[in-house]
Amino acid sequence: MNATDARVLVFAKAPIAGQVKTRLIPVLGVEKAAELHQDLLRHTLATACASLYPVELWCSPDTQHPVFTELSARWPLSLHTQQGADLGARMAQAFANALRRAPYIILCGSDCPSMRPADLHEAAAMLRRGADAVLGPARDGGYWLIGLRRVHPALFQDIAWGGATVLEETLARLQTLNWRWNLISERGDIDRPEDLAALPPRFSTAP
Repeated sequence: MNATDARVLVFAKAPIAGQVKTRLIPVLGVEKAAELHQDLLRHTLATACASLYPVELWCSPDTQHPVFTELSARWPLSLHTQQGADLGARMAQAFANALRRAPYIILCGSDCPSMRPADLHEAAAMLRRGADAVLGPARDGGYWLIGLRRVHPALFQDIAWGGATVLEETLARLQTLNWRWNLISERGDIDRPEDLAALPPRFSTAP
């Protein structure tokens, strides 16, 4: 493994009560939903840093929240501000920015508690072997990870983010671009009340 040729980008919202994990608020309440968001983010960063790749935390709305400051002091990561009108634009901008620093970029959210360092190594290895894109399918029809060696706006424009067809739409775009792509393991995100049953017991909000 070459730990210098890939970077891991973690996308995260500031853990502001009422503004994160909104689909879980009816079950957990405002404060517990924000607490879960923060716990998942900590777990994701610990996993990403354990991969030994450089890690960048891409923050929304900016990098100023005290939790982001604390996380950057705890782990060897850099803070960056997401920029763009929607999630797709923000992801495209982050990829374009990070690809100036490394040839292979892996981006993930903070919603997948089963993500392992080995998943990041597998995605990077596929990119090294010539894949233009690597995707980790999510059980809700989206993806929990995307790795790229180059970026194209078509991958992120006019996608119904949060819907059940995100992966399907993205794979169709890759086919149209004639890019080489691979899939890694399907995993579950923690976004909806029914997802909580799969939350590991180490999380305080686990059933």
